[in-house]
Amino acid sequence: MVTYSKLRTNPKQFLAMTSLTVTEFDKLSHSFQREYEQAYPAHLTQEGHPRERGVGGGRTGQLESVEEKLLFILTYHKTYPTQTVQGQLFGLSQPHANEWIHRLMPLLEKTLTRLNYTPMRDPQAVRKYRPLEQSAPLLMIDGTERRRQRPKQAEKQRDFYSGKKKHTPKKI
Repeated sequence: MVTYSKLRTNPKQFLAMTSLTVTEFDKLSHSFQREYEQAYPAHLTQEGHPRERGVGGGRTGQLESVEEKLLFILTYHKTYPTQTVQGQLFGLSQPHANEWIHRLMPLLEKTLTRLNYTPMRDPQAVRKYRPLEQSAPLLMIDGTERRRQRPKQAEKQRDFYSGKKKHTPKKI
């Protein structure tokens, strides 16, 4: 079973599971915790009703800390396993994994938006972008090649051949 305390001792595995270093994760977890506490206050149930038991009463969940919750959703985002596999990684059943994914995904999106770490979709916005931190990259571009009909003439085939996966990509 994957836990934050075990994984943070192995920086390479941590980076492979989350795409973040431990330091980056810790910075993100503080903002994520604020979003989580705002969405799910401790004095209310998940449905928004006042608690009958005190905070911490009852059964303890597998994703007890905010770090465990953030690790769960980042691992899901990075590796995109089936919910059954994600549940097995974190000691949850598939229905519980589904519930946590749907509960945590909007909070992660809010956190990343507030920190200005979401992808820019508007080309005009790229011109105006200024990073919040000095160490932040100025711009990162992510692109995907797409299959296309192969041209008949040999000269045109050479222009469109990428050398990857033995296919001819679509030039955009």
